[in-house]
Amino acid sequence: MFDNPLLTTILAEPDAPALLVSLQNALETEQQKRHAFYAQVDENRKMEFINGEIVMQSPVTLFHNRATGRLYKLLDTYVTKHKLGIVGIEKLLIRLTRNDYEPDICFFGNEKVQALQGTTKLFPVPDFVVEVLSPSTEKTDRTTKLKDYALHQIREYWLIEPEKQYIEQYLLTANNDYELNLKAKQGKVQSLVIEGFNLEIAAIFDDPKCDEEMRRLLS
Repeated sequence: MFDNPLLTTILAEPDAPALLVSLQNALETEQQKRHAFYAQVDENRKMEFINGEIVMQSPVTLFHNRATGRLYKLLDTYVTKHKLGIVGIEKLLIRLTRNDYEPDICFFGNEKVQALQGTTKLFPVPDFVVEVLSPSTEKTDRTTKLKDYALHQIREYWLIEPEKQYIEQYLLTANNDYELNLKAKQGKVQSLVIEGFNLEIAAIFDDPKCDEEMRRLLS
């Protein structure tokens, strides 16, 4: 009857109306918890609100920290030079329909930047997101976030594996889901969303190569 198999299953149950009421009550309670989350979140703790739960992020490894920093530096330099928008790192809280995330890196094009102010604390849906994988977050990054980012039409999603040193590039399809466009340790990655931006993948994981890419981006 419906494209959604879960909905079809629920409608096959005699108590479907009662299930709907229970779901509505649960979502109302979840929103109350979400407002409590907004009162708790601060600049010193990385916190996210995912499917009704407050999730505290663990400290990251040096591999994670350095990979995030290198990629942010390259992206921010390029975006600033070409006046394409702004790049955020780690503590920007993006508000989606149900969940709130603090991506490792995110990009807002100029159209969305126009709606931002210096005092903005809850950010809109970005155009591009990068998550750097860690053991405590990888499952969420590959499941809940991947589905949620696609649902909100974030056009490009990168996953970075800082220890094994590879990148996965996902691009949004016409069906509002992600398709793996690239998985690689070497060679170049070309962004679809950030016009003209490309870099050597190895620069994310190596300081001298990052410096080489920086000189190229500035030339």
